[in-house]
Amino acid sequence: MRRILAALACVALACGADSRPKVRAITAFINIDSSTYASVVEGTVKFLNTAREAYRTAGFEVETIRVVTQPFPKYTSGMNRPEALALVRKYSELGARLGFTPNIGTAMVGDNDDAAPVDLLADILSGGIKVNASLIVAGDDGIHWRAIRLAAKMVKAVSARSPHGGGNLNFAVTAMVKPYGPFYPGAYHLGTGHTFAVGLEAANVVADVFAQYKEPNEAEKQLSAALARHLRAAEAVAKKVADSSGWTYAGIDPTPAPLGDVSIGRAIEAFTGAPFGAGGTMTAAAIITRAVKSAPVKQVGYSGLMVPVLEDNVLAKRWEEGTFNIDSLLAYSAVCAAGLDTVPLPGDITEGQIARILGDVASLAYKWQKPLAARLLPVPGKKAGDRTEFEDSRMANTVVQRLR
Repeated sequence: MRRILAALACVALACGADSRPKVRAITAFINIDSSTYASVVEGTVKFLNTAREAYRTAGFEVETIRVVTQPFPKYTSGMNRPEALALVRKYSELGARLGFTPNIGTAMVGDNDDAAPVDLLADILSGGIKVNASLIVAGDDGIHWRAIRLAAKMVKAVSARSPHGGGNLNFAVTAMVKPYGPFYPGAYHLGTGHTFAVGLEAANVVADVFAQYKEPNEAEKQLSAALARHLRAAEAVAKKVADSSGWTYAGIDPTPAPLGDVSIGRAIEAFTGAPFGAGGTMTAAAIITRAVKSAPVKQVGYSGLMVPVLEDNVLAKRWEEGTFNIDSLLAYSAVCAAGLDTVPLPGDITEGQIARILGDVASLAYKWQKPLAARLLPVPGKKAGDRTEFEDSRMANTVVQRLR
């Protein structure tokens, strides 16, 4: 009987290893202007719906379709503040009506760019306008220290002016992140548009492999094979869509994104046999990143490992238990693309403290020439030990940790 049960367990695990990940995002990158944007966006959504149907036909579930414009200062230039806010609000409303998630790109590309769009972005994120946006704080030209200070000021302002500080959920700073990554909020582009990219929700694939293989070399070998199989299948669909539509396929981000109970935290714990943050977590992060980078597909975006504290139910729980912290996430970022994603902070954190945290992320990214992002969430009125109260259904609430 024990042999039969063991055999059945092996069969179940083998089937789990073949479980197909979801497509988290099919993301289109376009250029718009203030007068004809609606027709351009409607045509883009028509393309995205065709792409979504192609993925469904191939057996993939698709969670979201997304539209990213060129940096919004390009098409709000010359407008006064109310006009610019009205345009972005209409774009957001169009997203709600057509069923896509909108992104207005980055507020600044170079460190010497006009700072006025950052103030405009603070108003957008604080005013309940449902769009995503970002700010570049490190690139090939070095670390953007001015942009870091502006981002810290904006994050602090949005925290105070939006319900529970939730406006910052739609904003990230990015460091050494290239254009055409499909994942939000840091997606952006600087090109001519008419381009798309794909991102998978593949934490389940990591969990399936790590449930079976504990020896590092074998685990990496098996994970590389499993990810490659699913990514090749996903890319084949993208290439067919590109060939038949005239849209340019930028690539696929093979990062195994988690969400809720599809947990990268649980996957890593299956490998280490200990809570996330314990010894072995760094090893697991490195294994995942090497396996991801070995995938034989056209790669864009982070191409590593995401550790979003509030988007992963196990990570949110371990954060509450104190098994890892900001220092841990920065350490893991040395071997992956974790960054500081959806990290709740005390409401009384200062602009200077936020800037120093963002500076650490930028410094790490620039030193190792790796893409990192930070989505920091100061929670107004909350101190260490208090629970967050974010209203976004995709986020798990947890406690605020003490700043060291």
